[in-house]
Amino acid sequence: MDRILSNQNSRVKAWAKLATKKGRQENRTYLLDGWHLVEEAIKAKAKFHAVMATEAQMAEHLNDVPHGVPAFEVSEEVAKHIAGTNTPQGIFAEISLPDKTFDPTYVHDGAWLFLDNIQDPGNVGTLVRTADAAGFRGVVLGTGTADAYSPKVVRAMQGSQFHLEILNGDLHEWTDALTANGLPVYGSQLNEAAKSYRTIQPSTQFALIVGNEGQGMAESLADKTTANLYIPIQGQAESLNVAIAGGILMFSLAAGN
Repeated sequence: MDRILSNQNSRVKAWAKLATKKGRQENRTYLLDGWHLVEEAIKAKAKFHAVMATEAQMAEHLNDVPHGVPAFEVSEEVAKHIAGTNTPQGIFAEISLPDKTFDPTYVHDGAWLFLDNIQDPGNVGTLVRTADAAGFRGVVLGTGTADAYSPKVVRAMQGSQFHLEILNGDLHEWTDALTANGLPVYGSQLNEAAKSYRTIQPSTQFALIVGNEGQGMAESLADKTTANLYIPIQGQAESLNVAIAGGILMFSLAAGN
């Protein structure tokens, strides 16, 4: 097992580059930070390219690393450099990005979450994690939405990317396809003229669109939905955080919750 002590090491530079979208796309890999995420990847039989850990973390987890995966012991300083934070958990993995195409015309079942121009990585990760908790089949990231495999989104997803479909797509095409296949597609709006979400019967087959933090869902999408839903606000707050609103709607709309 190699031991790496310098941030100038070529491997360290390559791992640090995975914090950028360009680096991830060039290598077709992304980085996991922390044993919980590494363990989730092992359970999901993800394709590993390397595991990197400090001496203490390596001693604790080396026997759990899949056979044949290159393992590198790194210094505390290198760990901070790879993670881009001052408090890394001390163990990382480089794994392959999903390489999947998905034609929405073949989608006839399941609950789906569509993210329209959700720009905050924490919101994107939280929404994916909540969709996982609510039993959704997949999440489709539309134009302008933060990259699902950026470090901040990966931390916020907490491994949920291994439990459901994470896809990029044109939400107009997805809305048209699912509607044609008989699945209702609901939008979310901060608009009292929209339907109260409480009027919708829970189901296992539908899609929900949540929109941009400041502008909401695009009007061109709102015009295509089966219905647009509103969450009545009882207090004096003007609006809800998009991840909170999405969570309320997901658990309300999905049958069995």
